[in-house]
Amino acid sequence: MKKWNLLIDVAKCHNSQNCFLSVADEYQGNTHPGYAAEMPRHGHRWIDTKKKERGQAPMVDVAYVSTMCMHCDDAPCIFAAKNNAVKKRDDGIVIIDPKLSKGQKHLVDACPHGAIWWNEELEIPQHWNFDAHLLDNGWKEPRCAQACPTGALKALHVEDSEMEKIKEEQNLEEFNPQFKTKPRVHYKNLHLYNKCFIGGTVVFVENATEDCLEDANIVLKKEDEKLDEVKSDTFGEFKFDGLDPNSGSYQLEITHDGFLGLSVEVELEESIYTGVHTMQAR
Repeated sequence: MKKWNLLIDVAKCHNSQNCFLSVADEYQGNTHPGYAAEMPRHGHRWIDTKKKERGQAPMVDVAYVSTMCMHCDDAPCIFAAKNNAVKKRDDGIVIIDPKLSKGQKHLVDACPHGAIWWNEELEIPQHWNFDAHLLDNGWKEPRCAQACPTGALKALHVEDSEMEKIKEEQNLEEFNPQFKTKPRVHYKNLHLYNKCFIGGTVVFVENATEDCLEDANIVLKKEDEKLDEVKSDTFGEFKFDGLDPNSGSYQLEITHDGFLGLSVEVELEESIYTGVHTMQAR
């Protein structure tokens, strides 16, 4: 049976907030019986965009990651709910019943992803329900995917076997794999948010003028083991990405024909720009 999944490409998100606005427009002031009660006008972010800034000037990047109910196959909220208030549909979507869930504030804490919100006025827990009411009426995708101007959000209605192939082919990841909840929201290029980089600039001096050195060869090592190798670009810049934060000591070996080699020690906590490395002619 085909089930719903959401793919989020971190590299494409530019923080337009259209995903959040589409949810606010759909649920604020609107009740969808059997699916969702009205969303409060303030305080709730059923789709929330998180920001991560990495590096230091002049090498800085910013990533934005949209988070929401993950529609987990092993959803803790289902096990924590009373009166069968939270259900997993055959198509993979999780629904918190707006009537049966009344008073069940403990469901907010049951979600390890922090994706359930408490409506104080109505005394019910609420979440983004994949716009199930729209899909059940023939929509091909939820509004957040429709509204995204960069295509960072994409809904897929496929068999689980096909989804597994897509996950492998596109190297998709879970946002919080440590919780082991089997989410149906998958992330591409998540390293831009949860990993670190080591970067720098290679230059040389000629006739008392400093210039960028293109095609310098930079090798990244850890404990004398080669991890990766890149070339400096037109501006002399290089970057090694996808490294774990607080992962300790690394070594950079920089070489280029006609220049003496350089060796640089780097201690990695968060993403770091190692500075300008000047190569001397042989």
